[in-house]
Amino acid sequence: MEEKQIDYTAIKDIPASAWEKLSQKKIYFGHQSVGFNIIDGVNDIIKENPAIKLNIVETSSPSDFNKGVFAHSRVGENVDPESKTDAFIKIINKLEHHIDIAFFKFCYVDINSQTDVNKVFNHYKETMAKLKNKYPKTKFVHFTIPLGTTKITLKTRIKMLIGKKDIWELDANIRKNEYNELLIKEYKDKEPVFDIAKFESTYSNGKRSTFTKQDKSYFSLAPEYTYDDGHLNEPGRIKIAEQLLILLINQ
Repeated sequence: MEEKQIDYTAIKDIPASAWEKLSQKKIYFGHQSVGFNIIDGVNDIIKENPAIKLNIVETSSPSDFNKGVFAHSRVGENVDPESKTDAFIKIINKLEHHIDIAFFKFCYVDINSQTDVNKVFNHYKETMAKLKNKYPKTKFVHFTIPLGTTKITLKTRIKMLIGKKDIWELDANIRKNEYNELLIKEYKDKEPVFDIAKFESTYSNGKRSTFTKQDKSYFSLAPEYTYDDGHLNEPGRIKIAEQLLILLINQ
């Protein structure tokens, strides 16, 4: 009889046997600075949970994938999302069939008010389709783009009141929201999606951090999770790390 899949929703409910199973998997995570925030959050959680024995190593070398590992490394350059997609495919091709789960994330600075989100997403989608076809045994997880905080100043309000279309204080986050809508529409309920933007925009009280432009609402990073309007502080990194570990456990 096939073993029934249990989907966990909280770290405290995950048994040692599930953590042991995850520790045996070969995982690769490509990122830049916010990714290091998340890895710090994973290490914070491990310190408080002795049953979690993940082998976290900063590497993309094939020799480090001979046993269970949670590997991570930098990919591409910030403000150039396509360079990260291209770097990710090169790393996966170098690692070949050694990975059980693989994913990378863009940074909040990769999408700005001038970004052609359709171009960025189409390049990502085509790349991931190639990887999925070439490595059918590897599970690829798709990340939404992290958000920034949205500061509505008096100047911003004046721009909104006079009906100005281009408002740079809002437009970068709007482009991020647009990209995330494309990604969720493409992959939700079909392939694993880690909606980091959703978790970042949800306050600890359950409410969402939002702003409105031309009668449409968008999400932004909740200020309680950041120390500089983009990177994650300790509560933020722990929250995102918890949700990432739960997703990985449920794969």
